[in-house]
Amino acid sequence: MLPFYSFNFVIMLVFAIFFYRAGVFDGGPGLLWTALSIAISLLIWQWLGWGLLAMIIGQLGLFISITIFRVIRKA
Repeated sequence: MLPFYSFNFVIMLVFAIFFYRAGVFDGGPGLLWTALSIAISLLIWQWLGWGLLAMIIGQLGLFISITIFRVIRKA
């Protein structure tokens, strides 16, 4: 188990805040997006033990997934 007092933790918080604010701005479920962001970050960082690049790619994947879901839902 990796320590929580690291740069990865700060990056996880930055992404969580970003997804919350994006959800509020878009009128979507900001707390759900935040929970998904934190879950992905913890999965990549703590369970898989991967690094910062994997965390960024995971968050980018979440952003793309949310975008595709919202486009399909509106159509």
